[in-house]
Amino acid sequence: MTKINDAVYAKRCVYNLHYHLIWCTKYRNEIFTTLGLINDMKETLQKVADDNDIIIEKLEVMPDHVHTMVSFPPKKSVVDVVKALKGRSAFIFLKSHPQITKDKCWGGHLWSSSYYIGSLGNMSKSVVEKYINNQRYNKKNK
Repeated sequence: MTKINDAVYAKRCVYNLHYHLIWCTKYRNEIFTTLGLINDMKETLQKVADDNDIIIEKLEVMPDHVHTMVSFPPKKSVVDVVKALKGRSAFIFLKSHPQITKDKCWGGHLWSSSYYIGSLGNMSKSVVEKYINNQRYNKKNK
Protein backbone atom coordinates (compact mmCIF):
# COMPACT_ATOMS: atom_id res chain seq x y z
CA MET A 1 0.00 0.00 0.00
CA THR A 2 1.28 3.45 -0.90
CA LYS A 3 1.55 5.93 1.96
CA ILE A 4 -0.55 9.07 1.70
CA ASN A 5 1.49 12.26 1.59
CA ASP A 6 1.16 14.44 4.74
CA ALA A 7 -1.09 11.88 6.45
CA VAL A 8 -0.61 10.80 10.05
CA TYR A 9 -0.63 7.05 10.59
CA ALA A 10 -2.05 6.47 14.04
CA LYS A 11 -2.85 3.20 15.80
CA ARG A 12 -6.46 2.90 14.60
CA CYS A 13 -6.75 5.43 11.79
CA VAL A 14 -4.98 7.37 9.10
CA TYR A 15 -5.83 11.08 8.96
CA ASN A 16 -4.90 14.10 6.93
CA LEU A 17 -6.62 16.96 8.76
CA HIS A 18 -5.13 20.44 8.81
CA TYR A 19 -6.66 23.63 10.17
CA HIS A 20 -5.84 27.33 10.08
CA LEU A 21 -6.58 28.67 13.55
CA ILE A 22 -6.42 32.35 14.55
CA TRP A 23 -7.23 34.03 17.85
CA CYS A 24 -6.70 37.51 19.31
CA THR A 25 -5.71 38.97 22.62
CA LYS A 26 -8.46 40.42 24.79
CA TYR A 27 -9.34 43.93 23.59
CA ARG A 28 -6.68 43.46 20.85
CA ASN A 29 -4.08 44.61 23.39
CA GLU A 30 -0.55 44.40 22.01
CA ILE A 31 0.99 41.92 24.44
CA PHE A 32 3.72 40.24 22.39
CA THR A 33 5.90 43.26 21.70
CA THR A 34 9.36 41.82 22.32
CA LEU A 35 11.19 38.83 20.92
CA GLY A 36 11.35 37.37 24.44
CA LEU A 37 7.57 37.50 24.91
CA ILE A 38 6.98 36.12 21.40
CA ASN A 39 9.35 33.21 21.96
CA ASP A 40 7.89 32.53 25.40
CA MET A 41 4.38 32.24 23.89
CA LYS A 42 5.66 30.04 21.05
CA GLU A 43 7.34 27.69 23.55
CA THR A 44 4.22 27.68 25.74
CA LEU A 45 1.94 26.84 22.80
CA GLN A 46 4.30 24.07 21.67
CA LYS A 47 4.33 22.55 25.16
CA VAL A 48 0.52 22.68 25.36
CA ALA A 49 0.28 21.10 21.90
CA ASP A 50 2.72 18.32 22.83
CA ASP A 51 0.74 17.58 25.99
CA ASN A 52 -2.56 17.39 24.07
CA ASP A 53 -1.70 15.38 20.93
CA ILE A 54 -1.84 18.47 18.71
CA ILE A 55 0.68 19.03 15.92
CA ILE A 56 1.62 22.65 15.30
CA GLU A 57 2.75 22.75 11.68
CA LYS A 58 3.19 26.53 11.47
CA LEU A 59 3.03 29.20 14.15
CA GLU A 60 3.32 32.98 14.16
CA VAL A 61 2.77 35.15 17.20
CA MET A 62 1.87 38.74 16.34
CA PRO A 63 1.59 41.60 18.88
CA ASP A 64 -2.18 41.13 19.27
CA HIS A 65 -3.02 37.76 17.70
CA VAL A 66 -1.75 34.27 16.89
CA HIS A 67 -1.80 32.35 13.59
CA THR A 68 -1.38 28.58 13.62
CA MET A 69 -1.68 25.70 11.22
CA VAL A 70 -2.52 22.66 13.32
CA SER A 71 -3.37 19.02 12.88
CA PHE A 72 -4.96 16.72 15.44
CA PRO A 73 -6.57 13.26 15.55
CA PRO A 74 -10.22 12.97 14.50
CA LYS A 75 -11.16 11.82 18.02
CA LYS A 76 -10.54 15.39 19.20
CA SER A 77 -13.04 18.16 18.58
CA VAL A 78 -12.12 21.63 17.40
CA VAL A 79 -13.48 23.02 20.67
CA ASP A 80 -11.18 20.73 22.68
CA VAL A 81 -8.15 21.87 20.70
CA VAL A 82 -9.00 25.57 20.93
CA LYS A 83 -9.74 25.25 24.65
CA ALA A 84 -6.41 23.52 25.26
CA LEU A 85 -4.32 25.95 23.22
CA LYS A 86 -5.95 29.17 24.40
CA GLY A 87 -6.86 28.22 27.97
CA ARG A 88 -3.70 26.46 29.01
CA SER A 89 -1.35 28.88 27.23
CA ALA A 90 -3.03 31.86 28.93
CA PHE A 91 -2.72 30.26 32.36
CA ILE A 92 0.98 29.39 31.90
CA PHE A 93 1.93 32.68 30.23
CA LEU A 94 0.20 34.97 32.71
CA LYS A 95 1.60 33.03 35.66
CA SER A 96 5.10 33.65 34.23
CA HIS A 97 4.36 37.33 33.49
CA PRO A 98 2.32 38.80 36.37
CA GLN A 99 3.13 42.38 35.29
CA ILE A 100 1.30 41.82 31.98
CA THR A 101 -1.75 40.66 33.92
CA LYS A 102 -1.61 43.86 35.96
CA ASP A 103 -0.91 46.26 33.05
CA LYS A 104 -2.77 44.83 30.06
CA CYS A 105 -4.97 41.88 31.00
CA TRP A 106 -7.55 43.32 33.35
CA GLY A 107 -9.64 40.59 34.82
CA GLY A 108 -6.93 38.02 34.14
CA HIS A 109 -7.95 37.23 30.54
CA LEU A 110 -5.20 37.03 27.92
CA TRP A 111 -7.31 35.90 24.95
CA SER A 112 -10.57 37.08 23.41
CA SER A 113 -13.32 34.46 23.62
CA SER A 114 -13.63 34.23 19.82
CA TYR A 115 -11.49 32.50 17.20
CA TYR A 116 -11.39 31.65 13.50
CA ILE A 117 -10.85 28.13 12.21
CA GLY A 118 -10.76 26.98 8.61
CA SER A 119 -10.12 23.48 7.33
CA LEU A 120 -7.44 22.84 4.74
CA GLY A 121 -7.45 19.94 2.36
CA ASN A 122 -5.29 18.33 -0.24
CA MET A 123 -8.33 17.94 -2.49
CA SER A 124 -10.97 20.48 -3.37
CA LYS A 125 -14.64 19.90 -2.63
CA SER A 126 -15.36 19.45 -6.34
CA VAL A 127 -12.67 16.75 -6.69
CA VAL A 128 -14.14 14.78 -3.76
CA GLU A 129 -17.69 15.17 -5.11
CA LYS A 130 -16.58 13.93 -8.53
CA TYR A 131 -14.74 10.99 -6.96
CA ILE A 132 -17.81 9.96 -4.93
CA ASN A 133 -20.14 10.41 -7.91
CA ASN A 134 -17.93 8.18 -10.05
CA GLN A 135 -17.76 5.30 -7.56
CA ARG A 136 -20.89 3.54 -8.82
CA TYR A 137 -19.83 4.03 -12.46
CA ASN A 138 -16.32 2.68 -11.76
CA LYS A 139 -17.72 -0.40 -9.95
CA LYS A 140 -19.97 -1.29 -12.94
CA ASN A 141 -17.08 -1.12 -15.39
CA LYS A 142 -14.79 -3.51 -13.50
